[in-house]
Amino acid sequence: MSIKGKHQIEGDKKPRAWEMPDTYLIIFFVILFAALLTYLVPIGSFEMEEVTYLYKGVEKTKTVPVADSFHFETDDSGTPIRNGIRIFEPYGGVGITNYMFEGLVSGSKWGTAVGVIAFILIIGGAFGIVIKTSAVDAGMFELIKKTKGNENYFIPIIFVLFSLGGAIFGMAEETIAFAMILIPIIVALGYDSITGLFVTYIGAQIGFATSWMNPFTVAIAQGVSDVPILSGAGFRLVMWSFFTLFGIVYSYRYAKKVKKNPESSIAYQTDAYFRNDLQAKKDIKIQFTTGHKLVLLTIFLGICWIIYGVVRYEYYLPEIATQFFIMGVVSGIIGVIFKLNNMKLNDIATSFRDGAKDLLGAALVVGMANGIVLVLGGTDAGTPSVLNTVLNWMSSGLAGMPAAVSAWFMYIFQSIFNFFVVSGSGQAALTMPIMAPLADLVGVNRQVAVLAFQLGDGFTNMIVPTSGVLMGVLGIARLEWSTWAKFMIKIQAILMLFASIFIIAAVLLGFS
Repeated sequence: MSIKGKHQIEGDKKPRAWEMPDTYLIIFFVILFAALLTYLVPIGSFEMEEVTYLYKGVEKTKTVPVADSFHFETDDSGTPIRNGIRIFEPYGGVGITNYMFEGLVSGSKWGTAVGVIAFILIIGGAFGIVIKTSAVDAGMFELIKKTKGNENYFIPIIFVLFSLGGAIFGMAEETIAFAMILIPIIVALGYDSITGLFVTYIGAQIGFATSWMNPFTVAIAQGVSDVPILSGAGFRLVMWSFFTLFGIVYSYRYAKKVKKNPESSIAYQTDAYFRNDLQAKKDIKIQFTTGHKLVLLTIFLGICWIIYGVVRYEYYLPEIATQFFIMGVVSGIIGVIFKLNNMKLNDIATSFRDGAKDLLGAALVVGMANGIVLVLGGTDAGTPSVLNTVLNWMSSGLAGMPAAVSAWFMYIFQSIFNFFVVSGSGQAALTMPIMAPLADLVGVNRQVAVLAFQLGDGFTNMIVPTSGVLMGVLGIARLEWSTWAKFMIKIQAILMLFASIFIIAAVLLGFS
């Protein structure tokens, strides 16, 4: 073959399309970057103290860092120590290659990795039982039949309900369960799983970020900042209304576009799972029976019990996971008694296992992502770490700026720091004792500092791969994080613009 002919054939080859890396790969590269930082950034810590505050007439306590108490860990000559991490660390230590195991087993049942992982797997198992009864499918077809032509009303109604849930009782992990029910229904109505994520997870996070009474963010941040608990509700109610309306309009317009042209959705291929499942069930023609109604009633009563427990008794992961487990078991018993989908006792166990298996990938991501924080030394402000040094550097850098600019940089800092500390209450306890007195020095009201924290914490939960809840709902939607991040970057930019306007306006209006 001539050289010219060879070049012609090679020239006819289409360039290989660039492929987004898998979520696991992205986290691994972030681990490597975090490991590099441990060789470049010296470690430091803060002195710690216990503070008390009143919330709904009950005295609460938090152990928090003392402002201006940061100090580097030094060697005998007084030189700050850089604690470069090793590739492998035996005896339960954290090395670069230990990040998977240590990330999975870190934390406690009250949160961080191990608690969230257990929560995700139990939720998946419980709804595996519910799905096996076919009650959700039967109810879905009944709903589609009775609401033909009125599907568009679902989007604003559900969005408002989830935004209220995020605002009133800090709905977050609970959205995983709701997503398992609603995403297949929303796809069946002619939309896509992205629409389902909008009205559930994004709706709840907008409410979470702009809340006037969130017990896990606003109350704790105000308590440790010595700001009257739940004060400033008027300004926050206006903010919640604005962002909720924005979310409704954006998701409604997006949903109409997808319904008109389903192939325009980035989730079109992955949604084939839901569409094929729907078509298979249509062929079976499931009848909506008394047993199905009892299962759906069990779900409804279970959700009411959970909301009551969270609002009245501050239930968290252990209690909520158990409540969903009970809901699943009761639904399974009803399924066996009424022979729903020909269920037998063994099917309760196998469907629980299958449901948990479907969310195993999302649970693994939670542990892997927490490994990033462990490589950087953890989030304990009293233990020398790279994160503490970064926190001190960022807070010190705000000195000398105009008040409005300082407040805006507080928001940017909280947004970035949320990548490492996704827990709202954890980030409040770690950053606000430092940010509150810093706000006094730069002429920013402490109420505005709390506002910068809650907006920075809440909105970035929609995109950071370290959020266990986000990875859980993406697992349900069968979407890769990289695909979701590419889609969400524009929305994040819009939310950041509006949040910046509200923060600057709060400074100029003297919000207190």
